[in-house]
Amino acid sequence: MTESVEKRIWAPLAWLNNGAGGAWARDVLLDVDGNGHWSSIATGVSKNQAASVGAQILSGPLLPGMVNAHSHAFQRAFAGLSERRENEHDDFWSWRDRMYRVALAITPDQLKAVASQLYLEFLRGGYTHVCEFHYVQHSPDGAPYDDPLTMAWMLVEAARDVGIGITLLPVLYERSGFTATTLREDQRRFATDAAWVLNAQRRIASQASLHSNATMNAGVAIHSLRAASAESIRELIEQAGGPIHVHVAEQTGEVDECITVTGLRPVQWLATHHALDSRWQLVHATHVTADEIDSVARSGACAVICPSTEANLGDGTTDVARWLDSGCALAIGSDSHVTRDWREELRLLEYGQRLQHRARNIAASPRTGQAATAERLYSRVSTGAAAAAGQSRWGVVVGARADALVVDASEPALLGIPPMRTLDAMVFSSPSNAFADVMVAGRWVVTGGAHPAQRSTSNAFANAMREIWAGTD
Repeated sequence: MTESVEKRIWAPLAWLNNGAGGAWARDVLLDVDGNGHWSSIATGVSKNQAASVGAQILSGPLLPGMVNAHSHAFQRAFAGLSERRENEHDDFWSWRDRMYRVALAITPDQLKAVASQLYLEFLRGGYTHVCEFHYVQHSPDGAPYDDPLTMAWMLVEAARDVGIGITLLPVLYERSGFTATTLREDQRRFATDAAWVLNAQRRIASQASLHSNATMNAGVAIHSLRAASAESIRELIEQAGGPIHVHVAEQTGEVDECITVTGLRPVQWLATHHALDSRWQLVHATHVTADEIDSVARSGACAVICPSTEANLGDGTTDVARWLDSGCALAIGSDSHVTRDWREELRLLEYGQRLQHRARNIAASPRTGQAATAERLYSRVSTGAAAAAGQSRWGVVVGARADALVVDASEPALLGIPPMRTLDAMVFSSPSNAFADVMVAGRWVVTGGAHPAQRSTSNAFANAMREIWAGTD
């Protein structure tokens, strides 16, 4: 049963969910119940009317919080530190070898410090929930911790302390390649099997249930088709509940090897061997054919695109227009965290397409009445990520968790902008200020640009970075 109203707020403009994904509405009164969910939403309510019923009056437009559908928190400690080329060739695979330097070194306390900084940055960048694709499990020598979930609990604690929602995804990771039977030595901290992952998910879900935690849940992840056997994948998905995330078709080398070994492209293999549905979150899905995109759309699965990481690693660009036109669910993630703001991700997603096709507003669709590029992208990724996070609803809609961002209409990018063009300017007039007011589950976690743990979090992060990178020029 819905509890009594805990909070009442009024916004001059709010982005509300509708059948087409979302649209602006004026003079919106919103109630939050005691469970931290939207309990009622009314439009056309004057500011005076709202004040008379005790509503908090917001100074700017209200947006739903965004789900960051793909994160490796530990890689925040590597952001900005891989931008040198010491040899003649540099690509994803050489980046990965350097990234393992952090994966092999980071301690539980350091992981908590790094994740706390990252999650606080997420809040200020407009993310209110993170899907943590977590595969650094064991101690640096590869031996299990006394509690095998020691590293996972550090992520849970970081999310709790900062106030962001989290879907924790323990990862199935058992081999180094399609034809390998074991992991490489420098992958020793990642080793799991299906039983390990299922037990981890049960323990995490039990912890969330024990504390009636509306901001924490658990799914599972498969690192990639190259990193897990077909038998283990089947065992995992037959028993797991919640969302299933998997890296797929990020690199052409991966696609080529998959074809050589299995006779099928990675997405083809998944569609052929498993009944894809809304639980499945296909991360990257960069090198895919039109037929593969259409098959994913028909299945109800979601494609999780990570534009800044895919650009940083030289992965390539996917066919955004086809994904949009197919009706497929879409989400975004920051992956390696070279950026931590969804506005930057959407900007880069569109600009990559413009550079490739030498045309403008690729993501817009005038024929379907969606002429605004930013609005179409935002509508799809803000609602498409609900399944990725294990949420039945997402956005400003009755029954969804009350996550919200307040837009500062006085920031330089928005000065003088017609209110209905707010999203256009937010995405395509940069740089953008951090969000000054952020709500998660009905609770303001950032107010007036301040977070209560900001100073201590930054200090702990700086100390962790100095420890991790000691002796490095």
